[in-house]
Formats: sequence, structure tokens, C-alpha cells
Amino acid sequence: MSTKADSWGSRVGLILAMAGNAVGLGNFLRFPVQAVQNGGGAFIIPYLICFLVMGIPLLFIEWSTGRYGGKFGNHSTPYILNTMGKSRVWKYIGVFGIFTNIAVAAYYCYIESWTMSYVYHSIVGTFKDMSQADVAGFFNSYVDVTHSTTGIPYEAVIFYIVCLLLNTYILSKGLSGIEKVAKIGMPLLITFGVILAIRGLTLGTSGASDIFPEANAWDGLNFLWTPQFDSLSNPKVWLAAAGQIFFTLSVGMGTIHCYAAYLKEKDDVALNAVSAGFMNEFVEVVLGSLIVVPIAAGYLGLDWVIQNAGFGMAFQTMPYLFQQWGDVLSIFAGVFWFGLLFFAGITSSLAMGTPWMGFMRDEFNWSKNKGAWSFGALALTMGLPTVIFYNQGLFDQYDYWAGTVSLVVFAFLETILFSYIFGIKKGWVEINKGADIKLPGFYKYIILIVTPALLGWVLVSSIPDWVDKVKDSDTHNKEWFSDAYYAENFESTGTKSAIVEEVTPTEIKFTFENEKKVFDKATEKVKVETFKDTKIYTFDASKNQKTLVQVGDAINPKDKIATGDFTNNTFYKFLGRMLLLMLFLFISIVVYLAYKKRVKEGRE
Repeated sequence: MSTKADSWGSRVGLILAMAGNAVGLGNFLRFPVQAVQNGGGAFIIPYLICFLVMGIPLLFIEWSTGRYGGKFGNHSTPYILNTMGKSRVWKYIGVFGIFTNIAVAAYYCYIESWTMSYVYHSIVGTFKDMSQADVAGFFNSYVDVTHSTTGIPYEAVIFYIVCLLLNTYILSKGLSGIEKVAKIGMPLLITFGVILAIRGLTLGTSGASDIFPEANAWDGLNFLWTPQFDSLSNPKVWLAAAGQIFFTLSVGMGTIHCYAAYLKEKDDVALNAVSAGFMNEFVEVVLGSLIVVPIAAGYLGLDWVIQNAGFGMAFQTMPYLFQQWGDVLSIFAGVFWFGLLFFAGITSSLAMGTPWMGFMRDEFNWSKNKGAWSFGALALTMGLPTVIFYNQGLFDQYDYWAGTVSLVVFAFLETILFSYIFGIKKGWVEINKGADIKLPGFYKYIILIVTPALLGWVLVSSIPDWVDKVKDSDTHNKEWFSDAYYAENFESTGTKSAIVEEVTPTEIKFTFENEKKVFDKATEKVKVETFKDTKIYTFDASKNQKTLVQVGDAINPKDKIATGDFTNNTFYKFLGRMLLLMLFLFISIVVYLAYKKRVKEGRE
């Protein structure tokens, strides 16, 4: 058994580090989008219920499981889980707790590097006098590695590598480095967030313009905070709420286990878990809902927000809105916003390095330095394809399989292990050991029945979507390499045709009937309206690509619209899935070698 060569310097540092692990980019980028896309106030009730019956129980499980495994000298999930069940399979279930962190860090640090770049561009005034379309176009140019917005070749790659190097250097200092970043980053994050939230609260109708005369920040706030009780019967909203809990609390990853493994046997986990969980919720529900949505609604109107809510709003819209505050304030706003996102990102990405480092130190006596730089090398190897092929969908494959599916699978299995293999009686004793608060007894039954049932429902209901992802059901261009290109769905149902409005040898502009969501103030409900939409396909003459259609043609999805040499995104998506599979197999082999080493040394 290895000895603990690292420890937390203080309880405040631990809680801030745990909160920093949970408080990530999803609090500010994903939560507002999920709330808007799922009906605003209709999302809040299922979300809060999921937090109480799934989020808090999973925090209890992971904190207590980590502390329990830590007393046996284990600091990552393969052997933390192995201490709780007799079957050898649990150590391989624990592979998820290392795999997920490396895979997520690989692309998460790319988003983190965007925030570093945007702080720079905010300071030098890149966005000054840009229109909203120009700002959106800037982002599209930035993620295309063949373009440069600064004159630096492969700018996106350079910022990504710098971001990874910074993470790796801090990780090489061990828990003390992580704790220092948390103690600096979390207060700054909250300070920046409060400043921007105050602006969101006080903007009112002052941002209205001739183009958006009904823009009103209060409309955004009312939309988010007016509960809609009919959402309680909508499984789609429940599924989205449950999914957000995974993202926001960083459960099902293995990082909480790793952090908690450095606690002493009688150190509190109950209050620590609740404190970290509620700090995360404050940041997400209060600050996260008071910045993006009200500021965007205050300048562009609530209907625009409902129609355009997406991950890219933070980078494609917010810099434009900040320009409306004047030359000086826009710089401060940009630094506050992207600085906030940077600290939210780095406190989470640092946590992702600790399971690999803990495992390699426990099993192979690797130093902190060797563990950190090997993690950085793995993340770079896995992450560069997401940077280079971002527009081809490889990034999204990582986010879906490692950042979503893996979390659900691991959380469900660890809950079964805790409640039914380790046993809820022993588990409840472990949660309450050294606790500074008395937990309500009914939480024992929530952990035993409600949490695994909810996780099981999320798991089973997601399987059809997994199948669709593997089959690439979202595209009609399924062949990796093709001599023809087929029209994709023009709108979400995939049932409507489009008319060719303009055509050149390398470009087609389609018009079609689509639907959009708008907010009806009279009923305080989101309603659907039809409108005339457009879609443009652009082709590359250097690859012999040329259009086949003529103006006035009616085109259905799956109709052939161009010929030439095509490498479709399905190739890159398959590449992404294979890279993830190879990483999982690699970590499984490392765990197997550790097992054989333990057997040889008489530790197994």
C-alpha cells in the first residue's frame, strides 16, 4: 500500500477546490442554454428536484467512497471501487474514472483556451466596431486552424498548447498548486460574476434599439424564473434537467473520489459535499442565469434569445453586446466575462488530471512531476484532433461519449455498488462518519431507491440516442468518401422540401418553411410560429465539387445536389469514437498491469 504523499492544506482550500471542480464552463455556457431550450421556468422545478434527489446523493456517494478508498492508500477510482466490492470487475468499472477525465480534459482545455484568447482580444480591442455577424464570423474563423486572427500561424493550436502547458505545470505542484488556484480563482470568478450579474439586473430596457425595440432584460429574467408546473409531466425536460446535474456537479467522473481520497478517516464528508454542491448551485442558478440571458434579451430581445440559444452565444454574441457599453467598459466587461470563464474552466480541468496522477503514483510510484506531464501528453495527443477537426464534428463526439454517456454509465454503476454491493447500511455509516451535520434519515432511502431508479431511467432512455449516434442518423451523407453530396434535413423534422433560390457552380441557396419559438407575453408561454428560412451550401472547386441543381428546383432531403470528391464528417466522427475507444482500452491495460504488479507484490 502506498502512503499519502500529498494532502489538502486547509478545509477552505478543499471546499474551494471541490467547488472549483464542479463550477465549470457548463455553469455559464450550458445551464442558460438548457434552461432556454427547455422552456425557461419550465426547466427550473425538474432541475431543482434532480439536484436534491440525484445530485446531492451522488455527492454523498462519491465523497464517502473516495474517503473510504483513500484510507487503503488508493487515490483513483479503479482501486477505490475495488475496495468496496469483492469482484475483480469493479477495478475495470473504475477505468471510467480515469478515462473520462483524460478524454474530457482533451477538449475541455480547448474551450478554456478560447477564453484566454478572447481576454487578449478584448484588451486589444479586436471586437470594436464589429457587428454581431462580424463577431460570430470571428469565432468561425478562429476555430478554423487554417485562419489566424492575430497573424500567429495556427493560432488556435498555439493557445490550446499554452493552456495545456499551464494546466500541466500547476498539476506538477500537486494538491498545493490546485488549492492555490482555487483560492485565487473562485473568489475572482464570483467577483466577476457578481459585477456582470448586477449589470444584467439593471439593464432593463436601456439596450432597446430601432432594430430590437422590445428588448428588455427583465423579460429574460421573468422567462427563466416563472415556474411552469406543466413541465412536471414532460419527460424531455426531466431528461435535460438530469443531464445538466451531471455536468454541473462533475459527478460520474472520478474527480470527487480522487479529491476525497486525501481526507483523513474521520474528516467530514457530509457538510463538505453539501457546501460544495450548494456553492456550485449558487454560481449556476443565480450568477449563471443573471448574465447571458438577461444581457442578450436586454439588447436583442427575448425572442432572439429563444431562437438562437446555443453554446456559441458566449463567444459569438457577448463580445458584440459588451461593445454597446462604450470603449472602456467593453474592455473591462470582456476581461470580466472571459476571465470568469477561464477560472471556471481551469479549476475544473486541474481536477481532471488528479485521477491519472493518483493512480500512477499509487501503482507505479510515479512522482507528481512525471504524473502531471504524462497526463498533459495524453491530453495533447487526444486533444489535437478535436482542435484540428473541430468543424468536422470530432469535438462533438468527445463531448457526447466522454462528457455525457460515460458520466451516466459510471454514476449508475457506482450507485449500484455503493447501495447494493457495499451495502446501504455500511454506506450510510460511512457518509455520517465524522459528519458536522445530521443528515435526514430519508436520504438513505433516496440513495437506495430514488437515485438509482432515476439514473437507470436516464440510462435506458438514452440508449436509442446512442444507437442513432453510432449509426450517424443525423446525416444523409453517411459514406466516408463519396463522389456525390446529398441534401441534409432543412428543418428539425426532416419532412419538408426546399426551393433553390440562387445557384452558382459552387454554391446553392435554399429557401424553405421553418418553425421558430417566440414568447407570448399574454399567456407567458412559448409558442411556435412559421417563417421563411434559408440555407446555403458551399462547395470547393479545387476538389472537383460542382452543383447539380437549377433555380426553382424543389429539393427533398437525401436528394443529390452536387458531385465531386467529398470526405464527409462521418469519417471524422468515426475517428473520434475510435480514439476514445483506444484510450479506454489503453487505460484498461494499465489497470491490468497494475493488478499483475499487485499480485506479484502480494498486495492483491
